[in-house]
Amino acid sequence: MDSNKFCGLLKMCAADMGIELDECQLDRFELYKRLLLEWNEKINLTAITDDEGIAVKHFADSISVLPIMKKKKATLIDVGTGAGFPGIPLKIACPGLEVTLLDSLNKRINFLEEVKKQLKLNDMRCVHSRAEDGGMDATLREKFDYCVSRAVARLNILAEYCMPFVTVGGYFISLKGPDVAEELEEAQKAVGVLGGKIEEVIKIEIPHSDITHSAVVVKKIKPSPKAYPRKAGTAARKPIV
Repeated sequence: MDSNKFCGLLKMCAADMGIELDECQLDRFELYKRLLLEWNEKINLTAITDDEGIAVKHFADSISVLPIMKKKKATLIDVGTGAGFPGIPLKIACPGLEVTLLDSLNKRINFLEEVKKQLKLNDMRCVHSRAEDGGMDATLREKFDYCVSRAVARLNILAEYCMPFVTVGGYFISLKGPDVAEELEEAQKAVGVLGGKIEEVIKIEIPHSDITHSAVVVKKIKPSPKAYPRKAGTAARKPIV
């Protein structure tokens, strides 16, 4: 797929979700794609390497939460960002966001720093840390209007990783599969313990794909107890139930 077709597909997907992308933003997405493929030959960043897959399954999928976010000038942290999803696409599509990318692997942080430099993304920082350590860091704890994560973990575990970063009045948005009822029930206690309340579940269909998400929107209504997050590995081993 040539550059024009790639940008055309991405622009169309975004427009179908009510998001406008200008030429400058599309150029940044194109450069991001090139860097992703180039670095993917050196370090494992993604199994999706075709242009259509990157446009739809990575970029469009990442920005699909943007219409849910009421504040467009806001602070956002992407926990377990990996190759920068969804944080970097959200930053490109919504330049008013102040984005923090958090990942536990230094190799990936080096890649993210290169993307930041090449794409000239201001108000974006890359932090090398595990979620459990970051959530206890005074410079990060309860500092963000939004926390998003595409990390693969059950909601009661993800809540412990993510809720401590969210300021009271802010939101944790988790993209899950279409059938989320069981996870929601399982996560009710953890969300409450961590100071949150499940506000709504929004169905999101990614255009030009068969991908359907349930966006679980959790509002932070009180501070997270100081005991959380627990030490590395504890949330997965002994989730709050």
